Amino acid sequence: MSTGTRTARAQGAQERNDRLEVAASVLALLADRTRLALMERLGRGEADVTTLTEACGAARPSVSQHLAKLRLAGLVTTRKDGRRVVYALRHGHLRRLVDEAMNVADHQIGSLPPHD
Repeated sequence: MSTGTRTARAQGAQERNDRLEVAASVLALLADRTRLALMERLGRGEADVTTLTEACGAARPSVSQHLAKLRLAGLVTTRKDGRRVVYALRHGHLRRLVDEAMNVADHQIGSLPPHD
């Protein structure tokens, strides 16, 4: 095996490891009920902290802390609208990921048959 082939394989393995690490950290962040509820609500469109607090049923300081974690991880974006801060999902992959997690829950709760 040539040195170039070994180097390409090592780079491919490192890229896969990097992808797995990032994916695991995203899933770990979503493994919290409040953060998952926030992401589910944001999947329906932008919202401010008041709207998000009502949607997930947690205390406002807790919601703000969870939003800060999601923002720091790059999963949500913010923009100013007057004095309000409006949050949004960074991209549609996150909405689809949360939707699929909720679909799995529906199947487990409702004893629905598996499908593709």
